[in-house]
Amino acid sequence: MALSNEQFDRIATTVITGFLGSGKTTLLNALLTQDGMDKTAVLINEFGEIGLDHLLVREVSEDVVLLNSGCICCSVRGDLISGLRDLFVKRTRGEIPEFDRVIIETTGLADPAPILHTLMTDPLLTTKFRLDSVVTTVDAIHGAGQLDNHPESVKQAAVADRILMTKADLADDATRTALESRLRALNPAAPIFPVVNGDIAVSKLFNAGLYDPATKSMDVQKWLRDEAYEHHGDEHHHDAHDHEHEHDHGHSHDHEHHHDHSHDVNRHDDHIRSFCITFDEPIHWDAFVTWAEIFTQMRGESLLRVKGILNLVGEDAPVAIHAVQHIFHPPASLPAWPSDDHRSKIVFITKDLGPQVIRESLYHLNAAVSETNDGNTVKE
Repeated sequence: MALSNEQFDRIATTVITGFLGSGKTTLLNALLTQDGMDKTAVLINEFGEIGLDHLLVREVSEDVVLLNSGCICCSVRGDLISGLRDLFVKRTRGEIPEFDRVIIETTGLADPAPILHTLMTDPLLTTKFRLDSVVTTVDAIHGAGQLDNHPESVKQAAVADRILMTKADLADDATRTALESRLRALNPAAPIFPVVNGDIAVSKLFNAGLYDPATKSMDVQKWLRDEAYEHHGDEHHHDAHDHEHEHDHGHSHDHEHHHDHSHDVNRHDDHIRSFCITFDEPIHWDAFVTWAEIFTQMRGESLLRVKGILNLVGEDAPVAIHAVQHIFHPPASLPAWPSDDHRSKIVFITKDLGPQVIRESLYHLNAAVSETNDGNTVKE
């Protein structure tokens, strides 16, 4: 994993996911009419699912149309990789207008992880596109039942950067409050927006990534949102003086979210944990790479999403890391620390994997590298 900043020059990509009937099509219908969608390309499953006739400006090809909002709408007939590649080729040839953002709609039963993997691993796509945000729609009425019965629904909510509680006007206050509490336990950092008939400003869905195009700078605090985990199992590590003290800020996630329902080992979201681990002392890059390789190989399925900012030994500036299951994004060296707090902070959303094994393994690997480096220095 080499340090790279090139990813910030790539086309921002938003993935819209959500369970069947949760309002993705209604959301897209509403988004496609907004002026803020100019210079945006939208990849959908089928044109027939969305009424485009009143929005259509011209048909570019059998599977690409230009809308009056300035948005380019594309139907993905094959796999996502081919769809994105074809879209980029048409843009390069001038067959469609320039676009600086892509929105991808997933099917209702889709596990979002493979889509995120595609964006992070395909050799061509990784040079042209970057993941900006994952937006998940959750039905205010049926969402709780879907979380109970469908693991895909839980993963869709757990990996989201933005959660839209759709059909909010049809659910009573108690139902909305209970669902919101459950979603916050699953994913403390994702803002939750109640939505009626897909009505939401596009600005609320975009720019959830590390790079802020408005300021042309990296907004670490907005991206990481580690403060949201202070009452959801934040694991704080004082590892100076060759020993450690652990401080739990609030209760760990698997206890925190049981205050309004009994524990059920068969309930899918009882297997999801979200927490932030903090290290006071700088981390050796070699130690982190070794840890990442071990965990992605051994427990990659359990690492639903990882975001972090690292204070590395020998580096004045912080480094941002991002992973989905088995795949780590190329790390990015940031120009400066966002605040006076220079501690390493890593946010995890995991399945059947708690903070202790992660914290201790990384701590001991880092200590081993420090000891090796100190020994080599003495020998010299």
